[in-house]
Amino acid sequence: MDLGFKGKIALVTGAGSQVGFGKETALLLAKEGCEAVAVTDVNLEDVKKTAEAVKKLGCKSIAIGADITKKTEVDAMVKRAVDEYGKIDILCNVAGAILHKDYVPLDEQKYETWSKQIDLNLFGTMYVTRAVIPHMRKQKHGAIVNIGSGSTHQYSMGVGMYAISKYAIDLFTKQLAYQEGKNGIRCNCIAPGPAPTNFGAVLREGAPPPPPEQMKKMRDAMLVAFPLGRMGTATDIANITVIMASEATNYITGQVIQVSGGNVM
Repeated sequence: MDLGFKGKIALVTGAGSQVGFGKETALLLAKEGCEAVAVTDVNLEDVKKTAEAVKKLGCKSIAIGADITKKTEVDAMVKRAVDEYGKIDILCNVAGAILHKDYVPLDEQKYETWSKQIDLNLFGTMYVTRAVIPHMRKQKHGAIVNIGSGSTHQYSMGVGMYAISKYAIDLFTKQLAYQEGKNGIRCNCIAPGPAPTNFGAVLREGAPPPPPEQMKKMRDAMLVAFPLGRMGTATDIANITVIMASEATNYITGQVIQVSGGNVM
């Protein structure tokens, strides 16, 4: 199937991690025919590695260091991508993080963590989108794919600002899709389940790695909640992200798609 990426320019945030969703998404966009994929991350050295991997696939790429919680850096990032390639057809908002542990009672949580979590996951996504939208309006088309989280439908971990910030992304996706549809701009959200990346490092912070036997028991207990019998991978998330950014799905907008092996339905 031709996904319609010929001549398209993509911008992927959060593409620095070498085992994360962002890098895998950037590589797949390149493989599927994008003319160029600009990649960005707060860690410039890491995202340079992703840009080089994209170039090896025969696709143009630039690496841009930017903290998406800082509007001035976001504006400069988007300007550089547009100056380099003339347009942005596809935006994949992958950047985000978990900044707190689960199961912490509400009255013991830190206000500053709440603020940082919202700044990164919600406002960061909004800053990037706000900077890109005018360019998409001018060309009368664009595809935006936000990365949300299946945690928005899971309540056992307690009151967590991570899940709350991602629930806001669900609503932002739908509002933006409704508002910008008349301008030919689509917006959808991918909600991943757990995957073996370094994304949730804070959840394991300060704890020694469990012995192999205990790890296996923990993994087996977790997999009971996955009807398909396995956790997701970065490739699973990249596959659906790229499909939702493609012309093959040009009549789909405002949707939150759960990609968790049935862990969330």
